[in-house]
Amino acid sequence: MNNINSTGYNKTLLDWALLALRIFVGIGMLTHGFPKLMQLLSGNYDFINFFGIGQKTSLILAVLAEVLCSLFIILGLFTRFVSIPLIITMLVAVFVVHNNEPFAKQEMALLYLFHYILIFVTGPGSISIDRMINRK
Repeated sequence: MNNINSTGYNKTLLDWALLALRIFVGIGMLTHGFPKLMQLLSGNYDFINFFGIGQKTSLILAVLAEVLCSLFIILGLFTRFVSIPLIITMLVAVFVVHNNEPFAKQEMALLYLFHYILIFVTGPGSISIDRMINRK
């Protein structure tokens, strides 16, 4: 990166940036998933019934996405695969949970959505368990 106007990129810097993104977004989502996990463990299944599958099932799916998939994202393990449930969860948050609310209420879910789309498209980068598994 000799020139700030260059359209090229440094592969090493990209890998570190993807690691930082995965850690930041993963930890951020864990702060949303952990309260839902505690709610589930307490037996309180009061949750939005998206897709008509029941409140308890919807809560379980949200917890799996927001907790388990977030941990996998942080580690860079099955990264593209586990980003799909998170993308779906954020689509539900934007278009179902916050559908009739102002943009300010949708903004965070949209930011997470586009981060997860970016992670899906780019993959985890070289600093990941996926890279160690797939090293040839």
